[in-house]
Amino acid sequence: MTTAASFQNLSKKFGEAIVLENINFEVAEGEIVVLLGASGSGKTTILRIIAGLENAETGNVILHNKDVTELPARERGVGVIFQNYALFPQMNVEENIGYGLRLRKKPKAEIKERINELIELVNLQEHRKKFPSQLSGGQQQRVAIARALAYNPEILLFDEPFSALDAQIRQRLRREIRQLLKKINVPAIFITHDQEEALEIGDRIAILNQGRIEQIGTPFDVYNKPETEYVATFLGAANLILGVVNNDVFEAENIDLKISYDISHKFKNGQSVKLIFRPEDVFLRKPENLTQNYQKLIDGWVNEVSFVGAFERVSVQLDFTNKQTIIVTRPKSETDNFSLKSGQYVEVGLVRFRIIPNFTLSSERGSRLI
Repeated sequence: MTTAASFQNLSKKFGEAIVLENINFEVAEGEIVVLLGASGSGKTTILRIIAGLENAETGNVILHNKDVTELPARERGVGVIFQNYALFPQMNVEENIGYGLRLRKKPKAEIKERINELIELVNLQEHRKKFPSQLSGGQQQRVAIARALAYNPEILLFDEPFSALDAQIRQRLRREIRQLLKKINVPAIFITHDQEEALEIGDRIAILNQGRIEQIGTPFDVYNKPETEYVATFLGAANLILGVVNNDVFEAENIDLKISYDISHKFKNGQSVKLIFRPEDVFLRKPENLTQNYQKLIDGWVNEVSFVGAFERVSVQLDFTNKQTIIVTRPKSETDNFSLKSGQYVEVGLVRFRIIPNFTLSSERGSRLI
């Protein structure tokens, strides 16, 4: 895919505090990249640097092979959709969309034609004469996107665009926005702290922690192949067990889990590691009907069973001296066939897991799987 935007070695300080450190990533033409992180992770600062609203200490912003690092915001060709949409309340839909074109003194006929194209694109034909106060949150957001698209931006930046909406509208709107972006083929960067939103809308996700990118990859890869403990625990729930690798076996108290040579040869014998597995990758009975690879982990006791809508959440105490507990989620198909109750003795097995070096979280930051 053709690279549309490249961000190289971006760093930023506020006083003595390092806000960003050596940020590097690219966005392909028509690609959606999500910057995901907790408050204070640096994602908003990256967005402001790309938009030209903030200056980086070091690094370059490249848009369609043009270095725009020193250009002011108005000359970068960047469209920004803010959290509060920033629509002009005294202007109707048509006037809001055409504002940037009028500012650039485009011919009236060209402005009218472009407004009509964009209103149809964002499906607001019946609302073109309405003011922002007469529109729903989702409609206001589509106006903001149309306004940003009016002057053919090099890239679109979305600053937590769904956070002000309720859950059902958020789910519907992010699907609509993703479809719209794929239709117009404009590269886009979203920032969010919502993991589900990131997984659903992004082609790739960059997970930020304390001003550095911990991992960047497809939603599937960052969820199923976390490279650090931070990624595993921030992006969804994860169980962790501390142990060592010896030859082709992960060893911990009462656990001897076979691992492939492809994994084991990356570690020295006796090296301290962490076994990471998602709650949905655990089964609590023998795998008579499973088609996936399955290995017994250990036995344990059911502590608690909770009904959580689409699935069941089970807390299981492992047969460990320290009484370590893991969380398991079970779909309805499993709960119907094999019910559980508190105190029940179960066999704990895994269909998928990950092994990473045992770095402490402070030194693990920004590491890669060896």
